Amino acid sequence: MPALAMALPVVRGEARSVWTAQALLGEGTVWSVREQALYWVDILGHQLHRFCPTHKVRDSWKFSEEITAVAERATGPGLLVALRRDLAFFDTDTGRLERLHQPEPAQPGNRFNDGKCDAQGRFWVGTMDMACRAPSGAWYRYMGGSQCNRMLTGVSVTNGPTWSLDQRTLFANDTVRGRVMAYPFDPVAGTLGTGTVWLQMGPDDGLPDGMTTDAAGRIWIAHWGGACVTCHDPDTALELLRIPLPASQITNCAFGGKDLKTLFISSACTGLSEPQLLQQPLAGALFSVEVNSPGLPAHLFAG
Repeated sequence: MPALAMALPVVRGEARSVWTAQALLGEGTVWSVREQALYWVDILGHQLHRFCPTHKVRDSWKFSEEITAVAERATGPGLLVALRRDLAFFDTDTGRLERLHQPEPAQPGNRFNDGKCDAQGRFWVGTMDMACRAPSGAWYRYMGGSQCNRMLTGVSVTNGPTWSLDQRTLFANDTVRGRVMAYPFDPVAGTLGTGTVWLQMGPDDGLPDGMTTDAAGRIWIAHWGGACVTCHDPDTALELLRIPLPASQITNCAFGGKDLKTLFISSACTGLSEPQLLQQPLAGALFSVEVNSPGLPAHLFAG
């Protein structure tokens, strides 16, 4: 890794709410360089959101089922989206939904969860047990049509993924076990080696949820139940920075803005008691915070 990866990141100001959405389960943050807007989802609220910070424009689309992750398409209009059990194309201009593939027709207790494209434009998306207990989830590599390969199995709640700067490591979260796994990754073939525990979270840190990688190679992790996002050295997993947030259930993060120096952070309010909701009026909001170094542009789906 380059020496810059060891540099300490700096936050410019405090995190602030940019959309008090009260999302039941905010997730799926991805910045569109093309549209200069952030896409994100409310999984349990069955909604896709888009936030344009320059003009403060907020758009939303309602679905009949969970929508869990999105990726911009390299060719063709709109987005690739993960629904409850289907992968589909969704055109935000027309509202047209085209279902493409369902990899787990025999597992009605599962649904899709987090997902992201690699540098070759392949969509890596995880499934999970809806009850968050059984290790019935798997990671899939989707390349379009029915080209969908099961790459990892035996996970209860799949979150992440993100890659090292050299694309030689895939990081993915086994959220229920509180650990971030690192897998040797062949960026050309899109294959994985045997995973090792890269980071085991402590009892007071919550659980690892969504992640992203910045231009220095550092790994940024949202903490479910931990009320923060942390930044880590990619080689040692040493914590370099902690950003506290006024909501306990932090779910995902992505860099955006014109210079990719704005970290957007999603959160959730599902499962919180009435006293907790009174203490956390911004639970379920979308937050942003400025940092001193940029992230990386999101990869587009090539299929």
